[in-house]
Amino acid sequence: MPRHNKSIQSSGAGDGANNGVDASGDGCTAALRAAAVMLARYQIYSLRRLFEEFERDILLPLLLGEIALHNIGALENSGESVFSGDAEQIAYTLRPCNAYSIAAATGLPRETVRRKIVRLVELGWITRQENGHLYLTPRAIEHFGKLLGSRDLPELLDAAERIRRRIAR
Repeated sequence: MPRHNKSIQSSGAGDGANNGVDASGDGCTAALRAAAVMLARYQIYSLRRLFEEFERDILLPLLLGEIALHNIGALENSGESVFSGDAEQIAYTLRPCNAYSIAAATGLPRETVRRKIVRLVELGWITRQENGHLYLTPRAIEHFGKLLGSRDLPELLDAAERIRRRIAR
């Protein structure tokens, strides 16, 4: 059982620290339940917004996100600066992925992934080279980079701060 599940289900007995769990053994404290609701509210709001932004097709942002993680994740782990420079410079340093690796990462059927990739190419968010390598486009990097900085990240940080305050009560 994962460690976090164990601490939520335990009674808090033993080490003297309750780890956010009721001493009565009832499970999560009211603060943790409230935090879970706040986090769920943020996630649902974000999903609804993505659903609308991507032609009411929730798989498109999922696949775009996986492609982005494949492209940028390798650079991030290597210690290279991912977001230094403009979108054209960033696009030049991306690491490739392909439909197979995206299908494996998402657990979606390869044919579904291939169809959705065609749509992401049509929308101009990714490019597909002749060898099948997939890359974010400079347009996608610029658009979503600005979007994350202007809306999503501040909203996530705000939700995290509200959760922190609620748990600290």
